[in-house]
Amino acid sequence: MYKSYSMELAGRTLTVDIGRVAAQANGAVFIKYGDTTVLSTATASDKPRDGVDFFPLSVEFEEKMYSVGKIPGGFNKREGKASENAILTDRVIDRPMRPLFPKDYRNDVTLNNLVMSVDPECRPEIVAMIGTALAVHISDIPFDGPCAMTQMGLVDGEFIVNPSQKQWDEGDLQLTVASTKEKVIMIEAGANEIPEDQMLEAIYKCHDINQTVIAFMDQIRDEIGKPKHEYESCAIPEQMFEDIKKIVTPEQMEEAVFTDEKQKREENIRAITEQLEEAFADNEEYLAVLGEAIYQYQKKTVRKMILKDHKRPDGRAINQIRPLAAEVDLIPRVHGSAMFTRGQTQICDVVTLAPLSELQKIDGLDANITTKRYMHHYNFPAYSVGETKVSRGPGRREIGHGALAEKALVPVLPSVEEFPYTIRAVSETFESNGSTSMASTCASCMSLMAAGVPIKAMVAGISCGLVTGDTDDDFLVLTDIQGLEDFFGDMDFKVTGTHKGITAIQMDIKIHGLTRPIVEEAIARTREARLYIMDEVMSKAIAEPRKEVNEWAPKIEQITIDPSKIGDVVGQKGKTINEIIDRTGVKIDITDDGAVSVCGTDKEMIAKAIDMIKIITTDFEQGQILEGTVVSIKEFGAFIEFAPGKEGMVHISKIANERINRVEDVLTLGDKVKVVCLGKDKMGRISFSMKDVKED
Repeated sequence: MYKSYSMELAGRTLTVDIGRVAAQANGAVFIKYGDTTVLSTATASDKPRDGVDFFPLSVEFEEKMYSVGKIPGGFNKREGKASENAILTDRVIDRPMRPLFPKDYRNDVTLNNLVMSVDPECRPEIVAMIGTALAVHISDIPFDGPCAMTQMGLVDGEFIVNPSQKQWDEGDLQLTVASTKEKVIMIEAGANEIPEDQMLEAIYKCHDINQTVIAFMDQIRDEIGKPKHEYESCAIPEQMFEDIKKIVTPEQMEEAVFTDEKQKREENIRAITEQLEEAFADNEEYLAVLGEAIYQYQKKTVRKMILKDHKRPDGRAINQIRPLAAEVDLIPRVHGSAMFTRGQTQICDVVTLAPLSELQKIDGLDANITTKRYMHHYNFPAYSVGETKVSRGPGRREIGHGALAEKALVPVLPSVEEFPYTIRAVSETFESNGSTSMASTCASCMSLMAAGVPIKAMVAGISCGLVTGDTDDDFLVLTDIQGLEDFFGDMDFKVTGTHKGITAIQMDIKIHGLTRPIVEEAIARTREARLYIMDEVMSKAIAEPRKEVNEWAPKIEQITIDPSKIGDVVGQKGKTINEIIDRTGVKIDITDDGAVSVCGTDKEMIAKAIDMIKIITTDFEQGQILEGTVVSIKEFGAFIEFAPGKEGMVHISKIANERINRVEDVLTLGDKVKVVCLGKDKMGRISFSMKDVKED
């Protein structure tokens, strides 16, 4: 026996079965939306993990290829490591869930979502988000929820609640909003230059719909929810804070943390730590949690000074951006490069252009997206924060930051028809002290322009922070937060956009949600800042895209041919196209609709290859003048090759004005000659003449 609950959500039925499967998990929900089916489970360890000063939460979104009737590619024929989409979904679920667990909870918690069936009308990501929140809500795991999530699309100017996969992929807005009963707790958005007021409208439409889902969750919780279990608190004893303050006064801590040099601040905290370790040398209980206690002491100090005194650690005004610098072309021989510096955050971005054959192939659950033309990769080496650590490849954070910068720039990229290139941007973090993803957006935008990519508008990004007090009205929004303000603050609200509107949003918070005035102020503040960055900094380094790609980038010309002629260009077993490539050194890509892209570094060779393709795909016409090479000599005439696989014959009588007895008397193999097409002869064959070519 199991319980089943249903509600109508955006014109489709959401059904939840509880007690049907996975009974040994702390909480399990078998959830269906349309035909999309996901098993969401929540499990927690019995005891806290030893030696950690953070909440060990893991979120997994498992994409099973059987859910879309496919067998995985590769040799193993089974699912491997998580896809980029799965990792980004993990992050979107993690961000609103994490703040709702107790701050002193150290038990391991795993939230797993198994995607078992996908209905293209109901995206599995939204089903997993709702299922995760409900699984924890009905479980015995301590949780100050629930939260609910809604997605919003924009198609032909109309908002679409929980859009289908096609509407999501092709619309002008991809917005995900998570809410608690009172406040917005997470925002993730990609947008086609959506104005700020329209974005706010969409956010709060989602928030209103979330309330209906939360009411549904609460009804289920009231009926079958488990009592929350007791746990071992890892909170720092208040007496310890009192003892620390006797040794390091609030004034001394304020002096230690309030500096604009990260290294100086770390040196000050190191000295305080050594002082306290010596003072508590005989107190093992205090020593075990001293690191966390010092962290919280710093946090309280910074928050108090910002909120009450409007004093920031580096002395800036509340709405002041750190010193900015921008430059392009600092890396030789690459196709495009730029560097953007904001305080102690520095990103160098390098753009590479390649033929369309270099598209990234994607094997995922979304049938609409099988390739990616623009790739943005972000790297965060240990030296950027003065640490030693072996590189093990990109983690979830690096993938998420790269995806955010990619999402920010996709709306302004030219179409394939306008710019037939595959584009890769790589953001190298040289130095980090807050909001490198937004610096990546600025650096990448300039790098694209330096590479000659004709983007439609300039894009910049900035992050706002938040410090809150005891009431909803007691808050302060900070423009351009550095690392310390991010660590100790309540919000990291990143917004990218053009002069016209927003292209991406990502909001992380550590509290139980934001009021509307906070969201409105953050969006307004980020607009003001990004306009300043574009107008006063980026534009002075490079104001518009260069008219041509640089000398080291491949040159691509595109023509369109009759699709029925594709076989003529390719030839038997690729013989013709390979011959063109061998003769010219170019790379040729042909799509099924007849679009031909010719890529190379030598413009003359590109033109030569295009001429060959045009000759191959064009029927001979009377009066047409052609130039070719003698490839075969017979008693009755010579065969002239105009392009690989395209030949014509000149009869011996049409070679010269005077009578000749042997073709060899005039022509030899390899001669370059001009001929004119005479049309069809009596036998219906196309014939050519050398002697009838007019000298002019």
